[in-house]
Amino acid sequence: MDLKDEFALIDLLTCGGQSTHWQRERGVGVGIGDDAAVAGISPGCSLVMACDTMTQHVHFASWSMRDEDIGFKAMASNISDMAAMGAVPRYALIALSVPKGTDEARLQRIYAGMYECASAYEVAIVGGDTTASISGIVITVTILGEVEAGRALLRSHAKTGDAVFVTGALGGSAAGLALLEHAQRSGAAAEAAIQAPLLQALALAHQRPAPQVAAGRLLLRTGLGRALNDISDGIASEAAEIAEASRVGLAIEEARLPRPAGLDAAAQLLDTPPLEWMLYGGEDYQLLGTVAKEHVHELEAAFEEHGLKLYVIGYATDDFSGVRLLRADGTVEPLAKRGYNHFATKD
Repeated sequence: MDLKDEFALIDLLTCGGQSTHWQRERGVGVGIGDDAAVAGISPGCSLVMACDTMTQHVHFASWSMRDEDIGFKAMASNISDMAAMGAVPRYALIALSVPKGTDEARLQRIYAGMYECASAYEVAIVGGDTTASISGIVITVTILGEVEAGRALLRSHAKTGDAVFVTGALGGSAAGLALLEHAQRSGAAAEAAIQAPLLQALALAHQRPAPQVAAGRLLLRTGLGRALNDISDGIASEAAEIAEASRVGLAIEEARLPRPAGLDAAAQLLDTPPLEWMLYGGEDYQLLGTVAKEHVHELEAAFEEHGLKLYVIGYATDDFSGVRLLRADGTVEPLAKRGYNHFATKD
C-alpha cells in the first residue's frame, strides 16, 4: 500500500498500541491528537532537551539495517543524550520526512522499532510531524527528559587528577558497520563469513545500541560522577570535548581500553587496526566521564552492585594539552579530535 493521505498515515503510525492510558501512565496529560502535547515534570527537576536526525544514505541503508533497527537506533541515539546528562528520558516527538510512494508497511516497521526502544526506556512518544521529502527517508527525534535541578552532569566538570572511565567496550559499532559494508561489497560468501556469533554481535552493536541510562543515573545519584559525555562520534572526539570544556588535559591508556569480543577477528578479516575503530569509530553510545581519583573504588563497587560495567582508562592532567594516547609500547602521541563529521571534506 502506498502513501496517499498524511492524516491517515499519522493515525496508522501513532495509534497502534499507544492508548491514552499508556501515555498517561508516563505523565502525558494531552497526547497525540491535539496541536501540541501537554506533559508533566517531576517537582524539583529541570527539563533536559536534545534532538538528533537520521538520514537515509548517510546514517542507514537497506543493507546495513532492517527497518525496525532504523527506528530503534533513531530513538536510542536520543536516549543516550539523556544518559550523558544523568537525566531520565520522558517524552519524544518524531518528525518524519519520506518520499512519495514509500510503502506504508516499511514505515510501520520503522515506527515499531522506535516504539520498541521507547518502551524499553519508559519514553512516551507524544507527537511530531510528517512531510514529503524529495529523496530518502529522514527521521528527526526530539527528546525531553528531566534531571534533579542543578545536578545535571556536564562536560565541563572534570578536575585535574580525576580518573577517566568508560562504561563499556569500544569499537563494536564501527567494526559492525565495516563488516556489513564488506558483506554488501563482496556478496554472499562474505555475508556467510560474518554469520559467526562474535561477528554478528558486532553488527548488532551497530544496529541496536544500548543507551546507558542506568549508568548515567547511578553516576548522578552517587554524586561521584563529574564530567560526562556519550560516545556518539568516537572516544577521541568526545574526550577532546571534555578536555576543552573543563580546561584539562586527558591521558588515555591504550592498554586499558575495553574491546568487545570479536573485534580482533573482524580486524584480521578486514585488515583494519582495531584501535582505529575504538578511538574514532563512534556510535558505541557508552558513557565517557571522570571521577575523583579517591572515589574510583567506591564508584566501581556501586557499578558492580548494580550489574553495570566501569573501566578506568586514564586520568586528567593540568597542562591543558588536549588528549594524549599513552601507547602500549610506552610512547605518547597526541590524540587528534577526530570522529565522524558530516561536513568534513573527503579526498
